[in-house]
Amino acid sequence: MMTSMLALTGGAIAGIVFLVLGILAIVIIASGLKIVRQSDAMVIERLGKYHRTIHTGVHLLIPFIERVSAKISLKEKVADFAPQSVITKDNVTMQIDTVVYYQIVDPKLYAYGVENPVSAIENLTATTLRNIVGDMELDETLTSRDSVNGQMRTILDEATDPWGIKVNRVELKNILPPKDIQEAMEKQMRAERERREAILRAEGEKRANILVAEGARESQVLRAEAEKEARVLAAEAEKQALIAEAEGRAQAIKLITEAAPSKEYLTLQAYEALRDVANGQATKIIIPSEIQNLAGLVASMAEVSESAKTPTKTTKK
Repeated sequence: MMTSMLALTGGAIAGIVFLVLGILAIVIIASGLKIVRQSDAMVIERLGKYHRTIHTGVHLLIPFIERVSAKISLKEKVADFAPQSVITKDNVTMQIDTVVYYQIVDPKLYAYGVENPVSAIENLTATTLRNIVGDMELDETLTSRDSVNGQMRTILDEATDPWGIKVNRVELKNILPPKDIQEAMEKQMRAERERREAILRAEGEKRANILVAEGARESQVLRAEAEKEARVLAAEAEKQALIAEAEGRAQAIKLITEAAPSKEYLTLQAYEALRDVANGQATKIIIPSEIQNLAGLVASMAEVSESAKTPTKTTKK
């Protein structure tokens, strides 16, 4: 009886031991099971030495031999650094704060390359910024942000390669000159705006005067052209009238010539012409010698006319 009870107790103890060992084995195996999420990576060490880098998925580590040295996110990160005092080439001290966008591309180098990567990037950014801005004057610094950003990104990207970091973009967030410089810049900008306003106003007045002058000139040209056309038309009309009058006179002379006028008719026409001359405003009239005996001729013609009208008396025998 005692023997059977001892045997039963030994079996129970053995069963419990195996159960504990099984649970312990499951726990140990579970502790070595690692699940890596998307955009993450884990650096694995074996006995204190780098062994491998595991990425997205399920991985089994050897318990007590392998361990996770670092869990690293591969997402792009943003580091907003505090303003840094920077002195320009023309000895102006200003405050500039920068924003750096970086991404871890090699987890091994990131884990073993530098002790504090973010602090290292910040210090490297500050020194690089001082070197670049120190070779530029104030006005150039304010107007060359893109150039400064590009130079800093190139320098930081090369310097962080041994740390497994890629710098994607660097931005100058704020550039704050001293207060007196800001006031001087505001006055300069105000003066520049006033100058531009004055130039625009002068240009407007100049343009308006030019338009008025052009309008007046075009008006004068049109008026002169109208007067010219009127004179041309009047001259043309006078020309046509003179031509018509001359043609009429020529026709009349032709008809008179064809009719073979007598000497008395010609003398009468000369008399009528002399009468027309006498009706004018001339104070002196010179009578040609050919018509000095005009009165006697006219009297003779009158007698002839009367004789023609009086019937001839018949003499009675």
